[in-house]
Amino acid sequence: MNRITERFARLRQLGRKGLVIYIGAGDPHLEATRQLALAFDRAGVDVLELGVPFSDPLADGLVNQLAAQRGLESGTTPAKVLATVAAIRRESAIPIVLYLYFNLVHRHGVEAFIRDAAAAGVDGLLVLDLPPEESANYDALMRAAGLCAIYLVAPTTPEDRIAAIVRHGSGFIYYVSREGVTGMQTKLSDTIAAMTTKIRAHTDLPVAVGFGISNAEQARAVAQHAEAIVVGSAVVNRIAESGRSPDLVAKVSDFVGELAAAVKTAGV
Repeated sequence: MNRITERFARLRQLGRKGLVIYIGAGDPHLEATRQLALAFDRAGVDVLELGVPFSDPLADGLVNQLAAQRGLESGTTPAKVLATVAAIRRESAIPIVLYLYFNLVHRHGVEAFIRDAAAAGVDGLLVLDLPPEESANYDALMRAAGLCAIYLVAPTTPEDRIAAIVRHGSGFIYYVSREGVTGMQTKLSDTIAAMTTKIRAHTDLPVAVGFGISNAEQARAVAQHAEAIVVGSAVVNRIAESGRSPDLVAKVSDFVGELAAAVKTAGV
């Protein structure tokens, strides 16, 4: 069974919510990415999203754009990200999703990229700018490789399109709780409860809510309405603040541990 599917099945059995953490691969360097992944596993993270650095990350706000830039500056490439995943796999079974733009997949070759990702130990791909209408061959290749194809639903997505999107998805559905790009927010969206209910009317897949969740209190609140919450920019911002300091991993994983505790105690 795919590690993402297995993890959500276990969470459901335990009556607990999941925590998905996003970081930019190669920020500040790939060895830090490997160490953070292992620390997050110990801290209670259920799924790790690794952003593959790209020069034009249109879905990302400033914090994650700068992380992508730092990743590129550290020499991070898709091939090196896959090598880092393989290194993580030697010590951890944490489910891993690559968050990336289709240009990178296309350049590598769609079939080759999916094959190489599966071989490295990746469990799913979230291709930000690949619409379901253009994903037939991609979806078939993903299923054949045993990988989850993660798709996004937004607050502005009409109900008939929600139904169409979730038919293509596997692993979980990522509900983007705010219009616009990624980034930390001081106030949660007021559409979360209604939209997660609407999504569940069309799929049995777990719903993970992200975009704008910045602290443990917000994580606990959102977890009441979803099977998992996604935190990215708030974690990436702490990586940026720590830079290459020796206590980077300890500081960031302490914060992530607070998020995990909040989510795990949110209940069903």
